[in-house]
Amino acid sequence: MKKIDLVILAGGSGSRIKKYLKNKPKPMMKFNNIFFLQYLINNFSKYPFNKIYILTGYKNKIIFKNFHRKKYNLIETICLNEKKPLGTGGALLNLKKVKINDFVLTNGDTIFDIDIRSFINSFKKNKIGCMALSSNKKNTDNFKLNNLGLNKNIISYKKNSPLMNGGIYFFKKNIINYLPKNNSSLENDILPKIINKKLLTGNIYNNFFLDIGSPKYLKISKKKLQNYFKRPAVFLDRDGVINYDYGYVHKRKDFKFKKGVIDGLKHLVKKKYYIFIVTNQAGIAKGIYKKNDFLNLQNTLKQELSKKNIYFDDVQYSPFHRKGIILKYKKTSNLRKPGNQMILNIFKKFLINKKKSFMIGDKNSDKECAKKSNLYFSFTNSNFLNLTKKIIKNI
Repeated sequence: MKKIDLVILAGGSGSRIKKYLKNKPKPMMKFNNIFFLQYLINNFSKYPFNKIYILTGYKNKIIFKNFHRKKYNLIETICLNEKKPLGTGGALLNLKKVKINDFVLTNGDTIFDIDIRSFINSFKKNKIGCMALSSNKKNTDNFKLNNLGLNKNIISYKKNSPLMNGGIYFFKKNIINYLPKNNSSLENDILPKIINKKLLTGNIYNNFFLDIGSPKYLKISKKKLQNYFKRPAVFLDRDGVINYDYGYVHKRKDFKFKKGVIDGLKHLVKKKYYIFIVTNQAGIAKGIYKKNDFLNLQNTLKQELSKKNIYFDDVQYSPFHRKGIILKYKKTSNLRKPGNQMILNIFKKFLINKKKSFMIGDKNSDKECAKKSNLYFSFTNSNFLNLTKKIIKNI
């Protein structure tokens, strides 16, 4: 993926489910003690997006407090607020405040779990956007745009079509030029305009879809989210486990994957494991390399691995060391292993089946970190694939 942003529409008042909201915006409802917006960000941040913009409106302060200027899987989230309700189309006018790239747009009250990378790659260069269509209407009551059909991948209106708008789009940044200067609806004003000009393509998916915008589906959302997103996880140290540890590796030319790692990661993806990196990076505190060197390497790896359909669901790192020479990083911290704050941070954001989860490391500090987190632990060996298969079989 080239430089692409993610935009989340999170400004609606949730009129259909207002009595359940308890004075909160829809995306800030909690399911299994996790914000719905967090589920969304978890599901998207594994992809190599540049930035995540959250377009807020109704009761925006709680979204700003929890998500503005935060990092999720090393991607910065930025909240933008509309001073008065502008509709789902007018909300996009806020993107004029920032240097937006081409972007994926998603509703803040639905989850449609599609392969975002292949979705973006299906985009036709002479068009302005692409829409994800769901062939499974039974998952929602929201039929604002359901009379849709496809003709050679070009979206058109078609009565009694079995397809519905899945709430995920990819737009070229010049979509801004199609926006009215004030209130507008994406579904009723903007999409019809570009559909009639044959500038919108579409792809059909039958993937997991959840809409929390109606009372009927809100009642089953907690169970559906738990059934779909509660998964086992593997927590991996980086240097010495994923790559050969030549000492303070911070450049791509020095980063070499160990034997069996790529196949092992593919196996973990196939088995529907969350994959988390928890790594001490004392080289930052010691001034050997800068934090941006670490981030640039990780983002390069994220791009490369995504081409193989391998995704890290989160990367947690500790830049601290008590013997550091960079003052702001010179300290003892529970974020640094054998402390387990990195793992605790992940536990707060993801639904994890801890009984089936495990950690692989190459140092006693990794083992102690796993013990504090009540995780099964194994030292790494000469073949990562064989090791992961063995652990999954026996755990």
